[in-house]
Amino acid sequence: MKMKKIVAAALAMAMALSLAACGGQSGGQSGSGSGGGAGGASSSTPPAQSGSPTPSGASEITLWTYPIGDWGKEAEVKALTDAFTADTGIAVKVEYLDYTAGDDRVNTAITAEGTPDLIMEGPERLVANWGANGHLVDLSDLFDDEDIAQINEVNEGVMKACTHTSGAIYEYPLVMTAHCMAINKTAFEQADALQYLDLENHTWTTENFIKAVEAVYGEFGGTVGAVFCAGQGGDQGTRALVNNLYGGTFTNAEHTQYLWNDPNNVKALELLAGMDGIEFDPSLDGGKEITAFYQGILKMAFCWNIAQQLNPNSADTGAEKTISGEDIVFMSFPSETGKSQLCGGIWGFGIFDNGDQARIDASKQFIQWMCDSEHTADAVKTARYFAVRNTAGGADISKVWADDPIMGEYTKLMPYLGDYYQVTTGWAAARTEWWNMLQEVGTGSDIATVLAAHEAAANAAAG
Repeated sequence: MKMKKIVAAALAMAMALSLAACGGQSGGQSGSGSGGGAGGASSSTPPAQSGSPTPSGASEITLWTYPIGDWGKEAEVKALTDAFTADTGIAVKVEYLDYTAGDDRVNTAITAEGTPDLIMEGPERLVANWGANGHLVDLSDLFDDEDIAQINEVNEGVMKACTHTSGAIYEYPLVMTAHCMAINKTAFEQADALQYLDLENHTWTTENFIKAVEAVYGEFGGTVGAVFCAGQGGDQGTRALVNNLYGGTFTNAEHTQYLWNDPNNVKALELLAGMDGIEFDPSLDGGKEITAFYQGILKMAFCWNIAQQLNPNSADTGAEKTISGEDIVFMSFPSETGKSQLCGGIWGFGIFDNGDQARIDASKQFIQWMCDSEHTADAVKTARYFAVRNTAGGADISKVWADDPIMGEYTKLMPYLGDYYQVTTGWAAARTEWWNMLQEVGTGSDIATVLAAHEAAANAAAG
């Protein structure tokens, strides 16, 4: 019998006892969160009424989540956790993290032995950091051959990214996306630059990228696109731009070494540094670049994904629009062949090893409920990304976005997902070296020398 079924059976018995013992529940909130889209921590489902017998097994678990789509919004998450509690009798206390202070808060909790039961994020944190350092539970018992086959059918890189080199699986994946770039279609049309884009497939060649930038710069002047390098926010965009232009590398295939000082990366950076309309901007990170793009200051954005494509801007002119109502089109990064290798995001759940087996088992039940059941479609829709599998709990979720034209169109990029290299050792230090490298390139430093120096520093951090 599969381990997942054993766990499910044991917890089902606890659930039945819990539901029989508990009466109705009343609403309530507690605590104060650290950043995040929800504005605070909440008990998504309050504990049982006073006087009710203590349920069998864990009666409450805690979840900390980064703002992954609407998993950063209290109302949307509460709808899911309320449904989970109704099915299982297990209350879920949720706290919301942001990307400014979230990592520090988690690391502090680890030091203080006050970690949550569950955390929602991606492999760079769950696998390469907290898992690799012995803080997370191996989730291998939640997978059988069928589960892995279903995920591999969609993208073979997902399970690879969620699995540590030791063989332990520290992330149970729920959703993924492809990061890309975007252009101001209205501006490109005015500059007669749309001829250089394959709008049907959202791709373009390096040659046509050069021609398009020349045309838009000739029409508007100023900065067409900014290679932002104020910090690591959104830095996957600059890596994808540099690596794709001429087919350069970022790491080796084994994710044990950074390989930036690639002649193709040198060539790409030389191209960008010499292009009219492309500026290396140390005042911008990815978030500020997106804002400047929405404002029409920039005519292209290198930090983009489906979350931005769907997001009504500050002027509420609607999805796929700038604040002045100009049209936005997402694009793959340019490459010589037109077929790029896109950085991706993979998000799911990890369980902190707090030594309490009842809470660990209840957390595993939460994961299976969200990621491999008839409820998975709702969990995916809340993330507002794309499911890592086509079937969950016997239910077909392959068409979960069939009625959404923007999401449906965006799926055209998913076959271009490339290697998930963010699990390479020394990742945090490498990101710092990358944007410092870009700053130096922007000041006119010798590109090959700068690349070699920062690659060496990144590899030193990797050990």
